[in-house]
Amino acid sequence: MKMEFGVQVNCYETDWSEISKTILAMEKGNWNSLWFADHFLPPHALSSKDDPVDAEKGNAFEGFTILAAAAGMTKSLRLGHLVLGNTYRNPGLVAKMATTLDQVSEGRFTLSLGAAWYEREHLAYGWAFPSMKERSDRFEEACELIKLLFKSKTPVDFRGEYYQLEQAPMSPGCYQQPHIPLLVGGTGEKRTLLTLAKYGDVFNLDGWSGRGMSMDLYRHKISVLESHCEKVGRDPDEIKKTLLMPIKITNDPKEARDFIRNLGYRSTDPAHGNYGGTLMEAEESGSVAGSLDYVIERIEEFAEEGVEEIMFGGIETGDVDTLRMLDDEVVGHFL
Repeated sequence: MKMEFGVQVNCYETDWSEISKTILAMEKGNWNSLWFADHFLPPHALSSKDDPVDAEKGNAFEGFTILAAAAGMTKSLRLGHLVLGNTYRNPGLVAKMATTLDQVSEGRFTLSLGAAWYEREHLAYGWAFPSMKERSDRFEEACELIKLLFKSKTPVDFRGEYYQLEQAPMSPGCYQQPHIPLLVGGTGEKRTLLTLAKYGDVFNLDGWSGRGMSMDLYRHKISVLESHCEKVGRDPDEIKKTLLMPIKITNDPKEARDFIRNLGYRSTDPAHGNYGGTLMEAEESGSVAGSLDYVIERIEEFAEEGVEEIMFGGIETGDVDTLRMLDDEVVGHFL
């Protein structure tokens, strides 16, 4: 099975010139996919509802708009988010935006959706931030509604607890057949992976949600997903397995350790299904920072476990030299 590679391009605390430079460099290379996050404030910049917001702390590009721009700049890259927050947009609107972008990109879009967790941006923009249970309930209902819209050839009626549709057509529909793939974001074991088993097409283990990327953690999450698939009568092989992998190529052990220590924010939201171990446990289980040979070895291990695509993170926006090095030395190794 061929391994595919993408990049989560940072869209915080940067500018469009650096983002566009990155997009164009990826389009010229051997990359398979381009991904943006979906936050309205940088998650690592504001930790409390009382933190003041200024222009520097609040610099973040809106996810759907910037991805539409990327679609117009590219011909080969698949496009998506890691991941859209369900609470920011009505799911009927999300489905309409998704099919529009799928048509414009001629079938290159993956819809990625999560329950949303970042309370500070909800406060900033006036969105309700329900309890974790309600957000999980809304998320599962949204996934059901969106898949129904994607698949239906006739206008849809939907009477859910949180969302209602009355004779809603999805026209134009999905360019991809049978429909746009749905990546269900998060690995919470009780609800999120069950929602994935019911409605999702793509699994993603998010390396930003913990420290290190343990093979044991991956195997455990897949086993939970397989158990849910058995309960709902789903073949787990229908679900594509992917990783969001923060990466650092370095021969300096200290630089590798520092990268692992600084892997960004650690969400406390159960929907993320966080790796709750200590830094030492994470380092013992393996990381994604080290020599080129070490990183390739880790990727080969995941490929043998059935991972089909890895999205790299942690690359500075506009750093086309690092992109080209990864393209040549890592992506090229798996061609």
